[in-house]
Amino acid sequence: MSLPARLLIVTDRHGCPEPLADRVAACLAAGARWIWLRDRDLPAPERAVLAETLAGQVARVGGALTIGRDVELAARVGAAGVQLGEAGAVAAARARLGRGALLGVSAHSLSDVRAAREAGADYVTLSPIFLTASKPGYGPALGLEVLREAAEVMPVVALGGVDADTASACRKVGAIAVAVMGKVMRAQDVKGVIPTFG
Repeated sequence: MSLPARLLIVTDRHGCPEPLADRVAACLAAGARWIWLRDRDLPAPERAVLAETLAGQVARVGGALTIGRDVELAARVGAAGVQLGEAGAVAAARARLGRGALLGVSAHSLSDVRAAREAGADYVTLSPIFLTASKPGYGPALGLEVLREAAEVMPVVALGGVDADTASACRKVGAIAVAVMGKVMRAQDVKGVIPTFG
């Protein structure tokens, strides 16, 4: 299965200078086509409303919405898929969402990557590749060599400290895509930032 885009935008409403739906709209207007609704600390009813809004925005541009961890919410809003916290959740998500759903697993080591492949995930986000301001303490940085090894196992989206300069390095060693949160969520000019990730 091919991924929806080479850039995955990870939401963080706490980092936005405006409401998250407006920030996502700006990202889509700037060319982004794959959005991961994270914001797990939102109360479920509010997160559901936000997911509906984002699903509509993304659908209008032919993009893909991934919902963080909530399989039922992904099914309800017709999301492209779900980002799971562990490989053990893949089988149930596949049974609920079907063969066509895009299932990702958050991985933090090569053993996590191998487990995700064995479980039948479509891709992993591997983090942190570099030290990250958005999630201090999520270290140590794995680095490009671990990313290279992981990319030999299955499709990998590089996450953690990725910026416009390091995105190309991640792709060179085999990352199928890069994921960005803080650099886009906190940017003053989204239109100027998103194209720099290629």
